[in-house]
Amino acid sequence: MELNGIYQLLKDKFGDAVIEMNDQLPVDPFILISPEKLFDICHTLRDHEQMQFDYLMSLSGMDNGENLGVVYHLYSMTLKHKLVVKVAVPKDEPVVSSVERIWKSADWHEREAYDLVGISFEGHHNMIRILCPYDWEGYPLRKDYVTPETYHGMKIGYE
Repeated sequence: MELNGIYQLLKDKFGDAVIEMNDQLPVDPFILISPEKLFDICHTLRDHEQMQFDYLMSLSGMDNGENLGVVYHLYSMTLKHKLVVKVAVPKDEPVVSSVERIWKSADWHEREAYDLVGISFEGHHNMIRILCPYDWEGYPLRKDYVTPETYHGMKIGYE
């Protein structure tokens, strides 16, 4: 199924929660959705007979400057088509629903986005840091992040 068809199916079912479709080059075509309906839309993307997105290829957290975002790259092993879905959340309340119950591969991807960008995934069974130490302060991939000079007495910065 082509992007336009997927967009129309989602728009018909979820209305305003499907915000826009962008197929302008040079970026990969994507559908922007409301974070409030993320779980339901992803569940439909996986289970709808015309979509069957059964594989989450990647999930990435991003700092877009004025807000944070999550990008989901999906693939259907059965129907051999791809889709990119995006959500945006405010920096002061970066929370989206976990899709770990839909795609198990989201487990570590969501923890990485939490650890490095600071996006919390509501409903995740183990939302703790995965790369940084548990007591690390801040989120290293945020644009406003300042690397501390030391961590537990060890020098961090290299010049």
